[in-house]
Amino acid sequence: MLDLLLLLMVVIWGSNFSVVKYALRDFPEIPFNALRLMLASAVFLVAIAVVRHRAEAGLRPPEAPLTRQEWRRVVFLGLVGTVLYQLLFLGGIARTSVANAALIFGCTPVSVAILASIAGHDRLTAPRWAGAALSLAGIYAIVGHGASLSTATLTGDALMFGSMLCWSIYSVGAQPLLQRHSPLVVTGWAMITGATMYLVVAAVPMMRTNWSAISATSWFLMAASSFLALSFSYMVWYTAVQKIGSARTAIYSNLTPIVAMIVAALWLGEQITRVQVFGTALVLGGLAVTRWRAIS
Repeated sequence: MLDLLLLLMVVIWGSNFSVVKYALRDFPEIPFNALRLMLASAVFLVAIAVVRHRAEAGLRPPEAPLTRQEWRRVVFLGLVGTVLYQLLFLGGIARTSVANAALIFGCTPVSVAILASIAGHDRLTAPRWAGAALSLAGIYAIVGHGASLSTATLTGDALMFGSMLCWSIYSVGAQPLLQRHSPLVVTGWAMITGATMYLVVAAVPMMRTNWSAISATSWFLMAASSFLALSFSYMVWYTAVQKIGSARTAIYSNLTPIVAMIVAALWLGEQITRVQVFGTALVLGGLAVTRWRAIS
C-alpha cells in the first residue's frame, strides 16, 4: 500500500511541473506559491483539529504534545523545507534549464542517504549505493544529455543545488520527530510555521499583484497543486520517511523526472527518445534494487 501511495505521489509531483508552468503564465511566482502554502496550511490545521477532537472523544489515542525543543525543530523544518526550499527552487527554475534542474534533483537520494548516515538514522549499505548509482545513471540518460553547466546557468544551477540540499535536510531532519509524533503533526506544523514565515517575504509582491488578470483555469491549477502536490504528497512523503526511512523514500524521487517527461510529451508535445527510455529502465532498476533489499 505504501509503495502505491509513493507512486501516486510521484505522479502528482511529476505532473506538477507542467501544472505550475501553465499557471505561472498568469500568476507571479511568489504570490502563487504563497497562496499554495496558505491553502495547504489550512488543510493541515483542519486535519489536526479533527484528529485532536477524535482523541478527546476517545476514538483514537491522543497525540503526545510537542516539547519546546521539538517546536524549535518544527520551526527549523518550516524554514528549511518551506521558505528556503521554495524560494531557491523558484529562483533556480527561472534561471536554468529544466534538464539541469532535473539532473541536479536526481542527486536527492544520494544526498539524503549521506545526511541520514551522518545523522545516524540509516546505514549506507552496498545495495543502497547500487540502487542510487543506477537511478542517477538513469536520470542522466533521461535529462543529462540535454543539460549544460555554463556561466549562463551557473546562478540557477547553484540555486537548484541549494534547494535540493534543503529538501534533503528537511527529509532527514524530521526523523527524530517522527519517532514520537504522527506524520500529520510533523508535516502539518512544519508547513504552517513555514507558510507563516513565507508570507513575510510574499506580503509586498501579493499587494502588487493584479488578481483580476488571473484566469479561472490558473486559479484551479493553483488550488490543485496546493491540495495534491503539497498537502497530500507531503503527508505521503513523511509517512514513508517514518516507516521505511528517508534514504529509501528518497529513491522514489528519481521517478519524478520520468513522469514529468511523459506529461510534457502528452501535454507539450515533447519527443521521448530511445536514450530516455533506456534511462527510465535504469531508474526503475535502481528503485527495484533498493526496495528488494529493504524487504528481503
